[in-house]
Amino acid sequence: MAQLWGGRFTKETDRLVSDFNASIAFDRKFFAQDIEGSIAHVVMLAKQGILTKEEKDIILKGLTGIRKDVDEGKLRITDEYEDIHSFVEANLIERVGDVGKKLHTGRSRNDQVALDMKLYTRLEVLSVDGLLKELMQTLLRIMEENTETCMPGFTHMQKAQPVTLAHHTGAYFEMFKRDRSRLKDIYFRMNYCPLGAGALAGTTYPLDRNYTASLLGFEGPTLNSMDSVADRDYVIEFLAALSTIMMHLSRFCEEIIIWNSDEYRFVEIDDAYSTGSSIMPQKKNPDIAELIRGKTGRVYGALVAILTTMKGLPLAYNKDMQEDKELTFDAIDTAKGCLVLFEGMVRTMKFRKDVMERSAMRGFTNATDAADYLVGRGVPFRDAHGIIGRLVLYCIDKQCGIEDLSMEELKSISPVFEEDIYDAVSLKTCVEKRLTLGAPGPEAMRQVIAIEREYLEKDWQIERSI
Repeated sequence: MAQLWGGRFTKETDRLVSDFNASIAFDRKFFAQDIEGSIAHVVMLAKQGILTKEEKDIILKGLTGIRKDVDEGKLRITDEYEDIHSFVEANLIERVGDVGKKLHTGRSRNDQVALDMKLYTRLEVLSVDGLLKELMQTLLRIMEENTETCMPGFTHMQKAQPVTLAHHTGAYFEMFKRDRSRLKDIYFRMNYCPLGAGALAGTTYPLDRNYTASLLGFEGPTLNSMDSVADRDYVIEFLAALSTIMMHLSRFCEEIIIWNSDEYRFVEIDDAYSTGSSIMPQKKNPDIAELIRGKTGRVYGALVAILTTMKGLPLAYNKDMQEDKELTFDAIDTAKGCLVLFEGMVRTMKFRKDVMERSAMRGFTNATDAADYLVGRGVPFRDAHGIIGRLVLYCIDKQCGIEDLSMEELKSISPVFEEDIYDAVSLKTCVEKRLTLGAPGPEAMRQVIAIEREYLEKDWQIERSI
């Protein structure tokens, strides 16, 4: 196995130890970042006079050649190398000779892998943010089309008050907006370059760390070399953000699964996002929603794993930190896949607006409005609450709604009721009179939709100065 070390040792490492120690099986994902970081490092070394211009040109030609050959499939990243760093360096030396051995001047694998992980994570933060934005554009379209689509709102899984589909969808829009805000914070907080920190104590070479940071698009260099190689906070923060995103997706999926059931029939999931049963021909299962709900635990597991790995590590670098990669890669791939599939499922899903409206008219979702009606006629709210409670009990016994009762029946429970009660408790009135910002009334929703549309039109990548 090709290694970047060995002079101190008098015999070969046991093969099982080498295999156990190696990371090439998963850190090959860093290939593009390792080349990018190496190019910046070489350019900086030449600027500082540590490498000659000729040496710089030879090494850069070698690095770009390796990148081209790997991209075109002419060169394979194989398990004969310990890690992606040894793959790049060994192939460079093979191509350009001894001058390639100068590539590693002034750096360690510790700051090199810290750089690669940051470059990779930074790119994935942007990628996840883009997928969230696509999903939110789909949600906004649903909101725009359904400001007057009534449906029941729930607390404790019990019908509570009528809302609209636009309002219900808008709740998830807000969740995903917070998710994007977290990603933005993570991006800015992590965007400092660890290259030049060395193994843990910097280097005696006159490196220009500010220049290297600028070449790689960082705000600047990290300010403590020990922390530079020991820090994985940004990985933990990203996994925490992904876990929160998955939690939001899972909550939405749970509702879609319920809405898709025969008892609700609020939605019909497109055939492309459903599967059937091997034995029951009538079945159309919401498997994608169920799998996203299930894969949430997988992302949670990655977060708990890295927290557990890091919790007892002394400064600075420890080999335990190699465990930050596989689960992180898997969590990123899982979350991105779920976002893509979820957006497609929601975009193609049909909403049964008639069923939603009928459901909102049942279950006494207008009971609070009936109590507010009495309050408007001078009845103290606590007394109004009791009166409507008795009214609901009466309706349950008669198997009807408040709006179905005669005026005589209403007055038998409270003489305060008049003919305008029927308009006050109608589904249309119950929704439309809720006009405070953030409420489900159509006018209030249109204000919110305008705000959300303006939000989505902003180019966050420009704000990040990428």
